[in-house]
Amino acid sequence: MIREWCCSASATYASFSPPYMIRDNNNNLKHQPCNKFILCSSPSSSTTISIITKRRSLSVSLICTTLSSFIFPLSPASSSSLSPSSKFPISEFSELPNSGGLKFLDLRLGSGDEVPSDGDQVAIHYYGRLAAKQGWRFDSTYDHKDENGDPNPFVFVLGSGKVIDGIEMAVRSMKIGGIRRVIIPPSLGYQNTSQEPIPPNFFDRQRLFTTIFNPTRLANGEGSTLGTLIFDIELVTLKHQ
Repeated sequence: MIREWCCSASATYASFSPPYMIRDNNNNLKHQPCNKFILCSSPSSSTTISIITKRRSLSVSLICTTLSSFIFPLSPASSSSLSPSSKFPISEFSELPNSGGLKFLDLRLGSGDEVPSDGDQVAIHYYGRLAAKQGWRFDSTYDHKDENGDPNPFVFVLGSGKVIDGIEMAVRSMKIGGIRRVIIPPSLGYQNTSQEPIPPNFFDRQRLFTTIFNPTRLANGEGSTLGTLIFDIELVTLKHQ
């Protein structure tokens, strides 16, 4: 699960200091155990931030908190050698060269000498999460079962333009069997509701796209945070066309 910390409202960046103080309905300060993310005020500051009037600040702080704690379980089906509670701080990620901001961390290196190129058919397993929803998992190929009950990988042709750029960029330098965790900025994520991968569940799909393309929040300048995605990707097969 995502580990959720409290972020000091008076700081210019996400600083974590559980437990923290909140104001009750009578405007009195009281201690609050930090078991979920709540926009709060620092005990050393008199500033109280309104969630209604500071939605943009909340969104930015929440994104920072999600990515800074960055604790996601890896699917048991994806690798028996990695613990489901593996923890990887964001400082261990590198930016993929010439990617426009894609950050990655190889959890397991693949084997062989071949890497995908345009026109190749690739099959991947993935876990997809939305940073703006505290790391909410909106889709996973491990939930897509075939007639035998086995996970059904996502298959696409590299360079076809049907898949979001962040996934294509991540896969290009992977080898078969490799597992890579990537942080995809909005510019490399979903630009419209027809780009793949598309969650098959209607409610997950609706929640994903209404968050990313929320017109009110986009008008408030939150476009740089709403569409940030986190994917765990395993390259299963590679077929030259």
